Amino acid sequence: MHSGFNQKGAMLSSTIAESWLNIPSGSDFSLINIPFGIVTYSGASTPRVAVAVGDQALDLVVFSEYDGFSGLPDIQPYLHVFDESTLNSFAALGRPLHKIVRSYLHDVFVKDGPFRERLQDNAHLRSACLVPLASVRNHLPMQIGDYTDFYVGKHHAFNVGVLFRGPANALQPNYTHLPVGYHGRASSVVVSGTPVRRPWGQILDADKKTPVYRPSKRLDIELELGAFVCKPNRLGAPVPLVKAESHLFGYVLLNDWSARDIQAWEYVPLGPFNAKNFASTISAWVVLADALEPFRTDGIENTSELQAYLKPADGSAKPVFDINLEVDLQPSGFNSPSVVSRSNGRHLLWSFSQMLAHHTVGGCPLNVGDLLGSGTISGPDDGTQGSLLELTAGGSKIMDVGGVERKFLEDGDEVVLRGWCENSNGQRLGFGECRGCILPAWPDGVAEE
Repeated sequence: MHSGFNQKGAMLSSTIAESWLNIPSGSDFSLINIPFGIVTYSGASTPRVAVAVGDQALDLVVFSEYDGFSGLPDIQPYLHVFDESTLNSFAALGRPLHKIVRSYLHDVFVKDGPFRERLQDNAHLRSACLVPLASVRNHLPMQIGDYTDFYVGKHHAFNVGVLFRGPANALQPNYTHLPVGYHGRASSVVVSGTPVRRPWGQILDADKKTPVYRPSKRLDIELELGAFVCKPNRLGAPVPLVKAESHLFGYVLLNDWSARDIQAWEYVPLGPFNAKNFASTISAWVVLADALEPFRTDGIENTSELQAYLKPADGSAKPVFDINLEVDLQPSGFNSPSVVSRSNGRHLLWSFSQMLAHHTVGGCPLNVGDLLGSGTISGPDDGTQGSLLELTAGGSKIMDVGGVERKFLEDGDEVVLRGWCENSNGQRLGFGECRGCILPAWPDGVAEE
């Protein structure tokens, strides 16, 4: 059973399959995707697992209760995982089972497919378990125990280094030898659509010798990808690079909101702290790792001699993904956004497998649901930078956004990250939105009761 579904699942992105469900043209959630998330809606107030197809969510709890998975014996002992408030238990089932479940659901939606009796010919079940995406509320898809943010977007690292150290010393000596990262704050990772409160913090003005305490004036975004862990490793047991891919569940968009003025004062000597821990937004739907396999591509070439534990074997899969990335900014009071940046997931120096292998090389245990961030993904050209810090050259240039001036984010501004792949047949695999709106700082830094 596994081998048949695995083989078919691997071909989902290279074949054109017509669905009996009307999937809007250009939908992020075409049949080559089938991303997983956690939803509630009217009549279903308890969070549960769903998949997104077109403009509909398929409630997998109801689908299971009506024997929707009766054609897939492999999942029968584990149907309870769909009736949980996070994807952690489903993720823990492992990559082979993820693949066959995704493949099965794909076939359920194929017109006149092998499982047409499940939904295509079952109007009662369709009405019971299909819910318009516009009617669902998305929740954080995983229970995130730990969050580590890397810094492997080389163009971003170089651009920021130039601002602070000049071109000759832009990259630190270690940069091309290991995936640089720091431990973030899992408790402030929020799902798309959650408002973000402007943070207070200590700030040192350029003409002062002592800091002041005030709201950040240099609030920024960071365009990133995030990956979730689905397979743990025990304390003291590194994950070899050749096995790291099997530990990765799926991917989301990630906006690592950053208060640059707070960061500038606090980051020496241990790195970011309060400048980064007030909010990090992720998209709601997890695109399974297997769904992205057809979109693998080459990343930024690393000319340094790598340590053996980070060196890919000859013939290894290409390391990164050809994901189109976009940043939309809608200024406060405006009715429509402007695109301020376009980048691509290929602009990474290290793969997520290398990040995971390096993270565990000293014996650090990762757990199911842990989140790994890529760091800001900037391209090499103007208009491809993944942060306002770069787009405005550290705030020295004014950016025109739909006729208004911006250096950093103002209260009421809304940022939306988007990401998508497209195959040779024009089918789209997207992540949905990663959205956040800036709320004013609390007066005097004290939250309302």
